Amino acid sequence: QVQLVESGGGLVQAGGSLRLSCAASGRAFSNYGMGWFRQAPGKEREFVAAISWGAGSLSRYAESVKGRFTISRDNAKNTVSLQMNSLKSEDTAVYYCAADAYGTGATRKSMYEYWGQGTQVTVSS
Repeated sequence: QVQLVESGGGLVQAGGSLRLSCAASGRAFSNYGMGWFRQAPGKEREFVAAISWGAGSLSRYAESVKGRFTISRDNAKNTVSLQMNSLKSEDTAVYYCAADAYGTGATRKSMYEYWGQGTQVTVSS
């Protein structure tokens, strides 16, 4: 069992930055691949970024955020972070952290077993 709690969301102007954090409690955090997804009003939840288990040697990004967002993990602190730079109005959404027991850092929602409750990110233009 893994519990996930996101933080760091808020209101920011276009072009600005935010750093989201996800704190995990439970066992063997380092064994899980971790991902960030987002859901805008009226839209499906979509993949944003993911990082593989352990040292996180593999990371993946949605095309829409590549070069602007960076995912990282700190296994000593049981946290995964998402640094978001050059934010755009279309990045406005609720952002969710998720844990993937397969450890790969998958892009598909169905691969993730545990989810946080989400944190709102609003980018004003």
